[in-house]
Amino acid sequence: MESSEKEIKRKKRTLSVIIISLFFLWGMANNMTDTLLYTFKSVLNMSNLQTFFIKFASYGAYFCFSLPAFFFIRKHGYKNSIILGLLMYAGGAVLFFPAANLMNYTLYLIAFYIMAGGCSVLETVANPYIMAMESDANKGIRKLNLAQSFNPLGSIFGIIICNIFVMESDTFGFNNNAEIIKEELDTITIVYAAIGQILLIYMMILLFMNVPSYGLTSKDKILFSKSMNRLLNNKSFILGLITMFLYLGAQAGVWSFTTSALKATSNITDESASKWYIAVIAAFMIGRFFFTFLMKYYNHRILLLIAALGALLGTAIVMFAQGIAVLIAIIFISFFMSLMFSTIFGNAIAETFQDRQLASALLIMAILGGAVITTMQGFVVEKFDIQTSYVIPALCFFSVTFYAVYLIMKAQNKYENLT
Repeated sequence: MESSEKEIKRKKRTLSVIIISLFFLWGMANNMTDTLLYTFKSVLNMSNLQTFFIKFASYGAYFCFSLPAFFFIRKHGYKNSIILGLLMYAGGAVLFFPAANLMNYTLYLIAFYIMAGGCSVLETVANPYIMAMESDANKGIRKLNLAQSFNPLGSIFGIIICNIFVMESDTFGFNNNAEIIKEELDTITIVYAAIGQILLIYMMILLFMNVPSYGLTSKDKILFSKSMNRLLNNKSFILGLITMFLYLGAQAGVWSFTTSALKATSNITDESASKWYIAVIAAFMIGRFFFTFLMKYYNHRILLLIAALGALLGTAIVMFAQGIAVLIAIIFISFFMSLMFSTIFGNAIAETFQDRQLASALLIMAILGGAVITTMQGFVVEKFDIQTSYVIPALCFFSVTFYAVYLIMKAQNKYENLT
């Protein structure tokens, strides 16, 4: 009996490692796309509008595929949904072959869209699944924070891959010669094709694994309209959804304008700004591990409030300071942001019960906030300047502060009612 329990725990740990590694994979994909965007713009001679569409395709895919992923999970279960996400991710990566051969912008756009769609499916599956593996909601939120810690690790890995295999060429992006441009695109294609093959191997491993349907029971076979109606009347979920939309906009805005803010306030080169960008992402990764550790000893709602206030202070410094103070402030903003996604997500779905999968899909759709809020911040940059634009993420962090206070007061009221 004891050996049987040990075997069950061992299999659960193995499955946890497999699921958590998914967070690494989509982190790598997202930041490779961001890092290579300016390279594509130069090599393919893209307009600013075309560059925007590639960026928007990634956010749009998250919005468009999350809800279909929910229906697929309900019908086919977690395992098949993970495999579908991996296939889409790999399929998008493989599409870089014909796109490079034809040097075709539209094919690249489709490739990015499908790849991001695969990441959307994986996120829709993995985030609630990690929480469902724990019976206690607080432990589930802490485990989700741990899993999400590997997302920025994948981001850093993706940036490093781009720098080593793609960006370091002396001639990259500065030629009009068709043969050289073809070679440059082939370099990018090889990187994505290698990722596609790794994903297919990963998928084969999953085919032979048992993936229990935590949280998916016969009770979940409910009408979509009734489930949606319950969620729309769930105040905690709706506040969490709005906060998630705004937070993701703040995250995208802070990171998208990091290099511009550093160059505007400090006398540094593009190369130096790019290196400091890696430090900003590294701070995000360190923050996730750090806050996950603190959650063993401190309430995650209090930590969320501290993180929100810290990010607010950081944006104020970016708006009014110059030089090294701006760099330090952005690093600390990234550090404090690390706690927000998982903690907002976990609290938003904590009391959705049989509607948890739909709630998770809607929260993943909120990633569209990254495109909407960043566009608003870009508009402020055009009208005023880069530092003034940080008022947009500041307002978003204020909403996170409000949500943290709401969670603390709600927990306090619940405790008082119990006593």
